[in-house]
Amino acid sequence: MQTITDIGTLIIRTPGTLGGRPRIAGTRVSVQRIAAWYKTGMNAEEIVERMGNLTLAQVYAALTYYHANQEEIEGYLIAEKSNYEQLANEIVQSV
Repeated sequence: MQTITDIGTLIIRTPGTLGGRPRIAGTRVSVQRIAAWYKTGMNAEEIVERMGNLTLAQVYAALTYYHANQEEIEGYLIAEKSNYEQLANEIVQSV
């Protein structure tokens, strides 16, 4: 008998995990991380291969969430980039 997966259960938020950001259920992989790899040109199959512990359905669920909530996820990506640049500047200034 085929197992049916409710796709609404694939992406979750937990207040104490990853700052409450959406993530793939049962993992600590955020939708933000999947979206970042996708934006570098990786396709879903390549992301699955890179991670090794995700299914294609999980990655597509994350990409669907990203496309349905692009403004939210882009906000996380912008904040992450800003934090990275700030830390990089601090390192350069301390050298």
